[in-house]
Amino acid sequence: MTDFHVLIPVRLAATRLPRKPLLDLGGEPLIVRVLQRAASADARSVCVATDSKAVAEVVERAGGSVVHTRSDHACGTDRLSEAVMRLKLSDDAIVVNLQGDEPEMPAACLRQVADVLERSRQADMATLWRPLGGESEWLDENVVKVVVDRDGRALYFSRSPIPALRGSGWPESDARGHIGLYAYRVGALRAWSLLPDSRLEQLESLEQLRALEAGWTIACQRARTAVPAGIDTPEDLEKARRRFVLNGNTEE
Repeated sequence: MTDFHVLIPVRLAATRLPRKPLLDLGGEPLIVRVLQRAASADARSVCVATDSKAVAEVVERAGGSVVHTRSDHACGTDRLSEAVMRLKLSDDAIVVNLQGDEPEMPAACLRQVADVLERSRQADMATLWRPLGGESEWLDENVVKVVVDRDGRALYFSRSPIPALRGSGWPESDARGHIGLYAYRVGALRAWSLLPDSRLEQLESLEQLRALEAGWTIACQRARTAVPAGIDTPEDLEKARRRFVLNGNTEE
């Protein structure tokens, strides 16, 4: 099994769901549920990277580890770039970036994305994708799409419906939804903060485009198991709460 670390970037501010990391999910704060899920993946270490004292206190009270980062980071990867420097991880170590609002991310996917990067020696990053459920998802700007080449390397990510199908209908067999789970080599994370500003990242509001525009290779693979949606809205939180009641926070 691939050796890897899990880092969870967390900020307290959220416009659609204020103080999201601290909201209750099945009797525990959301960030603690994410921490528990990360701990189930048999990683070498799990650590929360945050600028929030409130989040840090909750994590440490639950027995988790915290690395304190600055408050001016524009995205989660920026925060992890600082975190790996503070943690002094070796350049060849693999870090999996688990979002702080993904309490139901399957542990199998955490292991898978690390393994994809380990096997893709020329890649700087790795991520996962899923088949889209229908044309409505393909058209939905909130669903990020990815196009890959025949060797599984990312060609582009977009909120727009890609690849486009000339004429009517949608490209069902070629439409892939991106899963926001990443693995990085620590050396790449150290270099992240040195990448030039990306116009594509600004246009699409997708941080992975900064890497693509800089010429990085992102290895992609279909997720081996279904990935529940993350928690972005009050409705998402209520659905997750119902699932926790029904399933007892167990993985399939």
